[in-house]
Amino acid sequence: MGTSGGGAGGALRLPGLHGYAAEFSPYWPGRVACAAAQYYGIAGCGTLAVLEQNEAGIVLLRSFDWNDGLFDVTWSENNEHVLITSSGDGSLQIWDTAKTKGPLQVYKEHTQEAYSVDWSQTRGEQLVVSGSWDQTAKLWDPAVGKSLCTFKGHEGVIYSTIWSPHIPGCFASASGDQTLRVWDVKAPRVKLVIPAHQAEILSCDWCKYDENLLVTGAVDCSLKGWDLRNIRQPVFVLLGHTYAIRRVKFSPFHATLLASCSYDFTVRFWDFSKPNPLLETVEHHTEFTCGLDLSLHNRGQVVDCAWDELVKIYTPSCLAVPA
Repeated sequence: MGTSGGGAGGALRLPGLHGYAAEFSPYWPGRVACAAAQYYGIAGCGTLAVLEQNEAGIVLLRSFDWNDGLFDVTWSENNEHVLITSSGDGSLQIWDTAKTKGPLQVYKEHTQEAYSVDWSQTRGEQLVVSGSWDQTAKLWDPAVGKSLCTFKGHEGVIYSTIWSPHIPGCFASASGDQTLRVWDVKAPRVKLVIPAHQAEILSCDWCKYDENLLVTGAVDCSLKGWDLRNIRQPVFVLLGHTYAIRRVKFSPFHATLLASCSYDFTVRFWDFSKPNPLLETVEHHTEFTCGLDLSLHNRGQVVDCAWDELVKIYTPSCLAVPA
């Protein structure tokens, strides 16, 4: 296991903005969206920054401002220019990066902070799910001006809502109530409740190679893997972070590889199939590291962002493809 500064790549500072989420475009290699907030998201405005990595480094292509902090961002799966953000005022914003003006649409239904938003990746449906501190998740069709359905059941704030990449109409949510829940949009009752940690769960993600496997990351500093066919105990537990885990992502290229970022300022890379699963610890931020994504286009490429105003695109040594 190595500790590194992140390897070759680039960095861009967003002055006065604290990064909450960073997502690679599913269409454009090297293009990234970052959701950020002023004053650590406690007060002030938010900015959606669209960045691109080229030979010169990372450049800011476009930025859009909102009157409250932006906490998450997701790219459209049917239009390369469209993004949705979620914000501290409970609203979702649809943006078109081909236009210079403010949002195409605003959906205001959540009564507290909208902390997560995700666009479905399964073909044949254009659905968006949002999760809020009002303890509900909401289902949206971006072409319809109001939510299609509200999912109730969590007894704490929802921090993360993520679509299954395999099962149409199925998403997972992670909450401050210490549970991971799996939902089916065709039956707005919860499908599965997993008491995954004895602490708030800030993030979850689906394995890209196994439709039954999810990972959770929590305030107890642990990552846990869950097989939906047998939820009595986790299939793996990964320890190493020293503060709360803010975001976790499975690799799009490796069935057993995942990445996590934390309030301990680090990004860690893991292979849960190995006896020593921690592959690498990247220490290149000086504040809470909140945003993390792995590229679908460039194998091994990672983007992250933190409250130190920096967005970084890099390939950690453990993911570098041998020459």
